[in-house]
Amino acid sequence: MTRKTVLGEVREVQLAIELIGLGARLQFLEAEVGLSRERLIRLYKEIKGVSPPKGLLPFSTDWYMTWLANIHSSMFYNIYQFMKIHSDEEKVWILIKSYKLYLQQIAAQDSEPILDFTRAYTMVRFFDSDMLQLSTCSRCAGQFVAHAHDHKSGYVCVLCRPPSRAGKARGAKRGAVAGIAGDGMVFGVEPALEGGLH
Repeated sequence: MTRKTVLGEVREVQLAIELIGLGARLQFLEAEVGLSRERLIRLYKEIKGVSPPKGLLPFSTDWYMTWLANIHSSMFYNIYQFMKIHSDEEKVWILIKSYKLYLQQIAAQDSEPILDFTRAYTMVRFFDSDMLQLSTCSRCAGQFVAHAHDHKSGYVCVLCRPPSRAGKARGAKRGAVAGIAGDGMVFGVEPALEGGLH
């Protein structure tokens, strides 16, 4: 039986606070944080002022294939991949830092995030389960989220071949895409991240 320590419990509470602040659902908290369900619910209410939302986690990979969601998902997952290679931290902290970096990039474009934290977490699980893959666009060479085992040769991304309805998006969404796509859609992360990689 593992003996609990005070410092270990403090770290668990800090992790739970970080995750709740980012919008993590209760199911995710129970899976990643070693606190009881009752304590997590109490903590959630203290931070958010409301009870945690109920309902199932996303269970389909199709959401990540729609035009705008695919752009944001691809951006996040490229950041996550970079962090995973260059950081020796636990997976959950890599996920947290990657999502914060994604939010920073979106805020820098004066846009709104499309990918919420629960969907980001679920997407990573889909990659781990070999349900999604990154495919390289044959035109721009960017790496985009695609269904696993799709043909990679001749793949064209949603930016190089946007759907006809893409131009009819609302202003905020148009701004998001224009801002993100304006830099040539290179999903790279500068090594000089604020605070460095730990």
